[in-house]
Amino acid sequence: MQVTETLNDGLKRGYRITVPGADLTARVDAKLAEAAPDIEMKGFRKGKVPMALLKKQFGERLLGEAMQEVVDAAMGSHFEATGDRPAAQPELKMEAEGGWKEGDDLVVALTYERLPEVPELDLSTIALDRLKVTAGEAEVTEALENLAKSSATFDDRKKGSKAKDGDQVVIDFTGKLDGEPFDGGAATDYPLVLGSKSFIPGFEDQLVGAKAGDEVAVNVTFPEGYQAANLAGKAVVFDVTVKAVKAPAPATLDDDLAKKYGADTLDAFKTQIAERLEAEYTGAARAVVKRALLDKLDASVDFALPQTLVDAEASQIAHQLWHEEHPDHHGHDHDHIHATDEHMALAKRRVKLGLLLAEIGRKAEVQVTDAELTQAVLAQARQYPGQERQFFEFIQKNPGARQQIQAPIFEDKVVDHILSLATVTEKSVGKDDLQKAVEALDEL
Repeated sequence: MQVTETLNDGLKRGYRITVPGADLTARVDAKLAEAAPDIEMKGFRKGKVPMALLKKQFGERLLGEAMQEVVDAAMGSHFEATGDRPAAQPELKMEAEGGWKEGDDLVVALTYERLPEVPELDLSTIALDRLKVTAGEAEVTEALENLAKSSATFDDRKKGSKAKDGDQVVIDFTGKLDGEPFDGGAATDYPLVLGSKSFIPGFEDQLVGAKAGDEVAVNVTFPEGYQAANLAGKAVVFDVTVKAVKAPAPATLDDDLAKKYGADTLDAFKTQIAERLEAEYTGAARAVVKRALLDKLDASVDFALPQTLVDAEASQIAHQLWHEEHPDHHGHDHDHIHATDEHMALAKRRVKLGLLLAEIGRKAEVQVTDAELTQAVLAQARQYPGQERQFFEFIQKNPGARQQIQAPIFEDKVVDHILSLATVTEKSVGKDDLQKAVEALDEL
């Protein structure tokens, strides 16, 4: 067997693997000889079938197996000798002018992009701030008051009172398009809180100032991306009858409110809220420090990236963003989606950081345990009530799906490893400062 280099350009590699026809024939004959003692054929005793008949019956299938084995062995030996790690599945193509026939040499072209050498970083030189917010009395009280508002009841306003933002109006309504009622556009005794933005934009605004007994013609236009295609972008009129106007009556901050949420007393409920807020603040602070870390890693190293991975990532980003902009469109029956320069830039960052984190994790021997993976699968399975078993079976049978669940766990463990070596300074800030830092993540 002979392996000859045909391409060496950056990360691209090409080789021609040549296997003499005699070697293939010998391998097939050896397979037949090994199997012969157990083969029975009409007219012959077990193990006494002539080799010529065996070759006629099984030779073609065994030849295919032999070809696959020698090519796999050649690839394995090549990658072991060179230390190359393919960035994606290598491409194999048989070279045979005029067609290949038994007895000919087997010539296969092997091409791939290898993973780059990733520069080693001194992780101890990385300095980061970790934001810290304490859930004090003010934060707990604010959370309690918000819960009280969400638990509010509504009492009838004095007869003749005009509805205000925050009030609840009980209404009957019928929507009409071009003067005709449309499906799904009618309801009776519907409780609508003005300002809740639960209806089409503009609908609630036109009921501010209405009184019980009023009949109001509400003119609105459905959004262009509305899920019902027959209504998208259309101007309609809702005939609304206001049957009652009610004022909110926030729940009292007492033990009864606490019991509604599973706590024995208000003090115990405050403790639970403080713990929940601390967990939320910690999670948000981690997201901020992780982004800061990734930004520093991105700026610290530069190395060649496999174009195969960049193109695949850019295509995935483009498709994901397209579907986010067209939430009602399912499947792939749409025009080809082209990756923009912005998509490519984001793809390069993701590929670079992915390779860098993978290398850091490999050297640090970071592993995702079976227990961690099982826990993650369980968490995702809960999103499919009644179909948990099918979800588990799907994950077990699909290595790609399992890898999608495992990858973010591995990434977080590598991030934790880096943070343990970096210089991380806790910086106490207010809740609003943390919120601004979180909002800034979406702007990048």
